[in-house]
Amino acid sequence: MTKSTDEFIPVYGPVKSWRYGRSLGIDPIGKISTCSFNCVYCQLGEIEQKTSDRSIYVSTAEILLELQKFAPWDVDIITLSGSGEPTLALNLKDILKETKKLTNKPILILTNGTTLTNLEVRLALNLADKVSIKIDAVNQRQLQGINRPAKTFNLSDMWGGIQEFREKYQGKLAIQTMILSPWNLQTKAEYISSIKSLKPDEIQLNTPRRPKPLKHQLDARGNHTEFHPYAVQKLKCVSQEILQEFADDIYTNTNIPVRYKQK
Repeated sequence: MTKSTDEFIPVYGPVKSWRYGRSLGIDPIGKISTCSFNCVYCQLGEIEQKTSDRSIYVSTAEILLELQKFAPWDVDIITLSGSGEPTLALNLKDILKETKKLTNKPILILTNGTTLTNLEVRLALNLADKVSIKIDAVNQRQLQGINRPAKTFNLSDMWGGIQEFREKYQGKLAIQTMILSPWNLQTKAEYISSIKSLKPDEIQLNTPRRPKPLKHQLDARGNHTEFHPYAVQKLKCVSQEILQEFADDIYTNTNIPVRYKQK
């Protein structure tokens, strides 16, 4: 289903995901990219609206209307992601509930975890079959340098919110971590210690193979191609060997499965 890149459609794809298979995307954020982070590697480009405030950005009715056009939803999963941090959508619970009722498909949410200190968000996320939380930092310096938050988030508070969510969540929890450069032994040890305490179902290691658009690009929500009608910045990746070594360390110390994209 091809649409103009200037036109915002809240349902997009299907997208092929190395982690979750054939995925249909729901974007509850809208045409203006809005996020509590402005990650240096963001596939959308620079975030246009940096905020941690929750609001209704796209109505549930608009999402459901577009979702019906993709029936019978021949996908493995439906993913809430898109133009920023999906848990900033104040109608998140309604979107999840109505999407599940309409499609009867498993639902995944990709989140950076900054809103999990909020009880309403944690309760809404309990409706999802799978949740993948981005954790790129184990200290404040890393958080500021890699994720460039909209405000100063206290990392221990964030971890506390994630831990509270984990204690009651019955679905599958994955932790997604982007590695931009090799981590030292202390950073690895702190990460492994936190993961041991959290006990997710899976770790997903990544490195920024996708180039970053210099300006926000709506169509970057979809699958990456080698050809771009816009300027991009190629980011430095760590080697397959570094990912493999870290994956082995994590598994040896936690017994939690670790996946990363093969070349």
